[in-house]
Amino acid sequence: MSDRVLSTMTAKQAITKMQQIINSGLVEQIEALNREGQILSDPNNWDGRLAIEFRNNWPQTYQALKRAKDELEELRSKVQTINENIMRAGGNA
Repeated sequence: MSDRVLSTMTAKQAITKMQQIINSGLVEQIEALNREGQILSDPNNWDGRLAIEFRNNWPQTYQALKRAKDELEELRSKVQTINENIMRAGGNA
């Protein structure tokens, strides 16, 4: 384990950009994808061999999107906490 504590301006900017990307409508976009996926999953709207394949795969695809969103939100939180701890340890709090 390293005793080094460092958070450069480049790291701070990357953290800010990462947080902005995650917070800039990602949840809404995933929910919008789900709404459209639900429409396409209705055989009254879209049907055929490949549409059935889509319909069968959509629930797993949506769950994967939700897991990715949750993991990104967790990553955003951890990165923020780590940077705050580094800044406190370095006397920059």
